[in-house]
Amino acid sequence: MSIAAAFIEACLEELAAPKPGNVHIHAPGHRMTVEDFVRSAEVSAPLLCRPGAPLGRRILEAATATREAVGQNTNLGILLLCGPLAMAAEARAAGSTAPSVMAGEGPPSTPLPRPGPQGVDGPPTRTMTVERQCPAPGDRMPPGQCVRHIIAASDLADADAVFAAIRLASPAGLGSAERHDVREPATVTLPEAMAEAAGRDSIARQWSNGFTEILGLGVATYSAARASGAEPPDASLAVYLAFLSAFPDSHVARKHGAAVASKLRHEAARTAADIEGLDKPLPKLLAWDAELKSAGINPGTSADLTVATSFAWRLGLHSASIDG
Repeated sequence: MSIAAAFIEACLEELAAPKPGNVHIHAPGHRMTVEDFVRSAEVSAPLLCRPGAPLGRRILEAATATREAVGQNTNLGILLLCGPLAMAAEARAAGSTAPSVMAGEGPPSTPLPRPGPQGVDGPPTRTMTVERQCPAPGDRMPPGQCVRHIIAASDLADADAVFAAIRLASPAGLGSAERHDVREPATVTLPEAMAEAAGRDSIARQWSNGFTEILGLGVATYSAARASGAEPPDASLAVYLAFLSAFPDSHVARKHGAAVASKLRHEAARTAADIEGLDKPLPKLLAWDAELKSAGINPGTSADLTVATSFAWRLGLHSASIDG
């Protein structure tokens, strides 16, 4: 399976899981449909997983393709999380101890027009070898360490591209920041910018800690569910509820405040316990789903973490290989 195909599969699987408050095949929500997300996955996959492309350029081009295809932000968080994972898989595939994936094939980079959509200027086209982003690809480098190398090797051009992608997607509740605001040209690299936001954003926290929670809690939960015989969408649901129970959802906290995010966390833990062992958990899940959507509550960050977990599992970036 190519890396791009693994990305699309992870996106589709997450849509098949009845994730309360989020878009899935059983119910749309928040003015978005399953079709929006399917199309987003299809158009972004070859760009996000294009071999040799620099990290920032992958994310910006994938976000641009998504905006052009569906006219809204459906997958910024997914792109931010899956970009480094795709590059880690490429690096490991270049060595003798690589997981059983091949680098996804995609079209060559198409430089963005100047200025880009909505006034966004894309950085100059660059290419970057796997070796630069993750040294010693032939070694058995743990996935977390490889991701750290990829992120540490990013430069100001990568930061500019990621900032441009965020501006283009314009996620709800983005607000402004006193330091390293994405509305301004990047003056620091991505590790520094993400470290600044890590305390308030779970996606930035992954960039700062080597994706510890995705490769740890996420993949461990997913692997255990699959080992117990769960269907793939049920494994994704288990991951979604695990993240929603473990951490306040960043998207909910930005839009509705810390108290609502904390309450949601406790509700998720209770729901996970309530449906354990049920033969037909769907009615209970859909009842809570309707309640959350009627209140405009969308645990979008937990859904993004779920896609990244499923993607990492497919790429062979398993929790047993994480370095400390």
